[in-house]
Amino acid sequence: MPFNVPIALTFFRLILLPVFVVLFYVPYSWSPFAAAFVFWLAAVTDALDGYAARKLQQSTRFGAFLDPVADKIMVTTALVLLVAEYQNIWLTLPALFMIGREIVISALREWMAEIGKRGAVAVSWIGKYKTAAQMVAIIGLIWKPNDFLTYTAMALFYVAAILTFWSMVSYIMAAWADLTDESNN
Repeated sequence: MPFNVPIALTFFRLILLPVFVVLFYVPYSWSPFAAAFVFWLAAVTDALDGYAARKLQQSTRFGAFLDPVADKIMVTTALVLLVAEYQNIWLTLPALFMIGREIVISALREWMAEIGKRGAVAVSWIGKYKTAAQMVAIIGLIWKPNDFLTYTAMALFYVAAILTFWSMVSYIMAAWADLTDESNN
C-alpha cells in the first residue's frame, strides 16, 4: 500500500471522525466548540492533502480514491448529526439534498469512468465553492456560539445548498450527451 504525506493527512482525517462524533455528543459546555474545532481540523487536512500531493509530487491512485471517500464520510456524518440535533425541516431538507447530490455525482463519476470519460465530470470551481461554504456553515452549526453566528451559518448552509444544486446540474449537463446516447446500448 502506498503511504506518503497526503495519504497520512487523509488517514488522520478518518481518525478524527470518531473523535468528532464523541465530542459532538459529550454533554459539556465546551463540547460544541471542540467538535467544531475537530471538524475544522478535518476540513483543513482536506485542503492540505491535495496541496501536499501536488507540491510534493506525491499523487497516487490510492490517495485519489481515499481522499473523496474520507471527505464524503466526514461531511455526511456531520450532516446526519446536525439533522438529529436541530430536528427541523429547514436544516433536514438541504442536508438530504447535499447527501443525495454526493450519491448522484459519485455514481455519475463512476459511470463516466466506466465509459472512459471521467474527465468530463472532474471537480469544478463551483464544487470547490460549494465545499468551502458547506464546511464553514457546518462548523457554525456545530459550534452555535450565539444566535447571530448560528443564523449566519444557516444562511451559508442555504448558499451551500444552492451551490450544491448548481454543481450537480453542471456535472449532469457535462455528461448529458453520454447519459442520453442510446446508440451503444
